[in-house]
Amino acid sequence: MTLRITIHTHHHKALMLLLAVSTLFATSATAQKRQMAEAEGYLRNGKNLEKAEQLMTKLLRDSANQQNRRIYDLWLQAVEKQYGVLNERMYKHQKIDTTQLFNLTRRIFTIAERLDSLDSQPDKKGRAPLDYRKDNAQRLLTYRPNLFFGGANHLRKEDFKTAFDFFETYIDCARQPLFVDHQLLQTDGRMGEAAYWATYCGYRLGDPVLTLRYQDLARRDTTKLEFTLQYAAEAWNRLGDEQRYTEILWEGFAFFPQSAYFFPRLMDSYTRKGNYKQGLLVAEEALKSDSLNELYLFAKSTMLLNLGRYADCLTYSDRLIAVNDQMAEAYYNAGTACLNIILNMDPRRHKKQIRKMYQKAQPYMETYRRLAPAAKDKWGPALYRIYFNLNLGKQFDEIDKILKK
Repeated sequence: MTLRITIHTHHHKALMLLLAVSTLFATSATAQKRQMAEAEGYLRNGKNLEKAEQLMTKLLRDSANQQNRRIYDLWLQAVEKQYGVLNERMYKHQKIDTTQLFNLTRRIFTIAERLDSLDSQPDKKGRAPLDYRKDNAQRLLTYRPNLFFGGANHLRKEDFKTAFDFFETYIDCARQPLFVDHQLLQTDGRMGEAAYWATYCGYRLGDPVLTLRYQDLARRDTTKLEFTLQYAAEAWNRLGDEQRYTEILWEGFAFFPQSAYFFPRLMDSYTRKGNYKQGLLVAEEALKSDSLNELYLFAKSTMLLNLGRYADCLTYSDRLIAVNDQMAEAYYNAGTACLNIILNMDPRRHKKQIRKMYQKAQPYMETYRRLAPAAKDKWGPALYRIYFNLNLGKQFDEIDKILKK
């Protein structure tokens, strides 16, 4: 007997629970309908548009509503109408908060893209309704330029993160199924510029990943290509990818041999690794674009010196001195080349030639001393050797004193 009562109570509880749940659903469904009707009312008379938006975002906090396309549609309308109000004021030359206008633009795109992903989910028969796509895409394309201007607006304020987000939303439209019929990558001439500014924002944020995200697309903007490649090089360098860093430097150097950025870094990356042959190659490429460039001539003379090609080094140092007779390091390279040539001579068989070489080295090193008085550790030992081997007692004593200090 007791057993039967327990079962009966259990059934009763389950029934009560079921009733409670169905009542809850009914009331939540009624509440949902009421809130949607209330929002529709606001939209019809164009009042309380923010309230209409709040009602829909509140409904979407409930996971049961998150697949409801109609709620997203009403939310989209609420934001578009807010945008419309500001737009009209602007049209009438009334003062408006442009940042608010731009933020509404970005919100429109976020909502429309979410709605579109629900709209394209297939039903039981595998058909996607796509009730909203065509109209929404058409309308949104008229707002889209404001994503670009919104990015520019935040760029001016140096809010690089928000600016990046705007440019990214602008670019990302090309990837969105919502705009699939419009082939934005092919038809939008502003894509490269938007990508350049996104790359710039990433660079200014010191974020190599964001810097590199759109750099390929940014290359379309040929007017800013030199900077795009610089930012990309910096990003790869920060990520420690030596190979990609060097590749971008070469690419930049090929396009812009005269740029103050690519050449010195390319030289530096090879000399750091002691790869003087590659360094020489870079210097020779550079000289093809400008045979009298001091930096390029100096680079070539230094690489030749490092490679032990002393006679060639002397030739290029002389060329450099002819272009600029005040460049201290050119004299140092020339003097050092002379002294190194001597090291390869036989002191018994080449006495005369050796003396001649020391005489040739002397004016180079003395001029270097005059132009770079602080570089004592470089000209000191060199002049010591020259004066000693040329028997120049007075000069030798002076250098000896300097070195002993």
